[in-house]
Amino acid sequence: MNFYKKYLKKPLRKLGEHSGIVSFLSGFLYFYARFVGMTTRWHIEGWTEALENARRQGIILVIWHGRALMMPGFKPKDVPVTALASPHRDGRLIAGLLHKFDIKTIDGSSNENAAGSALHLLRVLHNNTTICIIPDGPRGPRMRMSRSPIYYAWKTGKPIICGAYSIENSFIVEKAWDKMMIPLPFSRGVSKTSRPIYVPTDTPEKELESYRQQLEQELNQIQSDCDREMGRRPILPDTTVRKFKKL
Repeated sequence: MNFYKKYLKKPLRKLGEHSGIVSFLSGFLYFYARFVGMTTRWHIEGWTEALENARRQGIILVIWHGRALMMPGFKPKDVPVTALASPHRDGRLIAGLLHKFDIKTIDGSSNENAAGSALHLLRVLHNNTTICIIPDGPRGPRMRMSRSPIYYAWKTGKPIICGAYSIENSFIVEKAWDKMMIPLPFSRGVSKTSRPIYVPTDTPEKELESYRQQLEQELNQIQSDCDREMGRRPILPDTTVRKFKKL
């Protein structure tokens, strides 16, 4: 372990930032996700209504970081989607994966380019295009909702829809902060979306926190439901409580 930290950790980290390596890894993830998706016997709930909303007016789709791998595969070709991706190493890998699924990305996070990315996403929504947000990324706390989806819904009147999935034969990366699910092919899977959640544009700012809590509970519930249907123990949210600055 000391040898790794002293001699290998930094070179491997720099290697992982090389554009060619990132492109290769995102390509591998894309083909793996496609293969798993095609060989999984899916039970789908809610996606028909969600996609109708997406085609008609655009939606704000929210998913947890630990279940991000398979979700792009549910996007039809005729539904344009833009997603927020961190400019850091993990974010670049996710962006590369999303691009292969024909999903556009915007660089930004809660810490970097927050204002610029927020304005861009607002313009996208006003053009009736769906946006996708991973509200516990890029580094957690796990399954704790950020304010971003509530803010965009409040400013645009667009509905928020939660998305989740679980696959019976999978393993969980227990040491990862997000408890990432790595599914295996030739299994059973279930994917669900929530009902549309609206935040009226005339809602007083002091009442937005209740919507954030409601959204967090909704997304955690449908993910737990998916896990239980696959006979899996649900992943629990991080015990850390998010702290927020004023909007």
